[in-house]
Amino acid sequence: MGATPRLRVGLSTTTVEPVLTGGRLDGIGVYSRALLDHLPGAGCEVLPLSFAPPGDAGRLTVGRALPLSFPLATLGDLILPAGVHLHASGAMGKDAPPLDLFHATDYRIVRMDCPVVATLHDALPISHPEWCNPKMRRLKNWLQVKAARKAQHVITGSRYSIRELVECFGVDERRISVVHHGVGAEWFDAPAPEARDATLAQYQLQPGYFLFVGTLQPRKNIARLLDAYLALPPVLRSARQLVIVGAPGWRSEELVDRIKAAQQRGENVVWLDKLTDHGQLRHLYAGAGAFVFPSLYEGFGLPLVEAFASGVPVASSNATSLPEVAQGAALEFDPLSVPEMTAAMTSIARDDALRQRLVAAGHRRALELTWDEAARRTAAVYHDVLSH
Repeated sequence: MGATPRLRVGLSTTTVEPVLTGGRLDGIGVYSRALLDHLPGAGCEVLPLSFAPPGDAGRLTVGRALPLSFPLATLGDLILPAGVHLHASGAMGKDAPPLDLFHATDYRIVRMDCPVVATLHDALPISHPEWCNPKMRRLKNWLQVKAARKAQHVITGSRYSIRELVECFGVDERRISVVHHGVGAEWFDAPAPEARDATLAQYQLQPGYFLFVGTLQPRKNIARLLDAYLALPPVLRSARQLVIVGAPGWRSEELVDRIKAAQQRGENVVWLDKLTDHGQLRHLYAGAGAFVFPSLYEGFGLPLVEAFASGVPVASSNATSLPEVAQGAALEFDPLSVPEMTAAMTSIARDDALRQRLVAAGHRRALELTWDEAARRTAAVYHDVLSH
């Protein structure tokens, strides 16, 4: 038997285009970038394609622009006959071979001239509307429901998300595959001590701090994390800073005020709201004494795996997909219980044997969750879709 032919895959890179994101990658951007980097090693010829606002097509730096902007392509879905498709292959030039498949990595999905695989990360706007911006909620609900119906197959990041996609979007469970997200090989290599120390010095951090990484928004539960930290014994707070890394998001004004008030009182709280350097983020993980992830809702929870790979002991919420991702490698707590969170932080700071067990378990779990493995599993989904 001959080798499996390389697939020509159009990959959505809208979420990684600097002209569209301002250079800041959210979780979907990290996912899209990882597939772009790792799918070629899984037997795919990857062609990055992006929706672009009118007038911005020439400024794209990661991929080529699709023939229409997303609003125009979506409008076409509404007013044009069902047989009319967006010619994604045409974006690669008139003489380029056609695409075998297009992979949309977020909700921006329209009818294409090839099969479409869509990654739907969660059903948050429908399952928990209280945690979403109401200005965008109805639009995102409508777009995601349409997306789920247009795609030949849906990928999601956890088994937990399957139930929500079935219940909220009406996706046939037989058309859903779970592909866990991952981390790159660089996360397993400790950064050079000099570089790590320079980053910590730049932000006035002392090694051994409690670290959180994520956008400031209600579902991330950072207000309770702050409460839990402030409930620690004073000697522990003086020895270990609380370092919050993340940009302000929707409904974060009160939390920002609380963080600034704690800082003004002399509490050992640091907020880094503009960090975009990937290398510096690795340095911050490497300098942490514990990673604390109190989220109320995650479709996957990538920072958990980044902490595992970085050799940091993890205390994590036991909600939604997080126990599935951790597989026992984190010290779990009820995210609605501040006392439980405080107890977990105290244990992880004071119990050397516990920390060693968590670091070892986290390393083993991270080795199972690499982007190379995610790319292989994603390519297997492509082949399965094209064989039916």
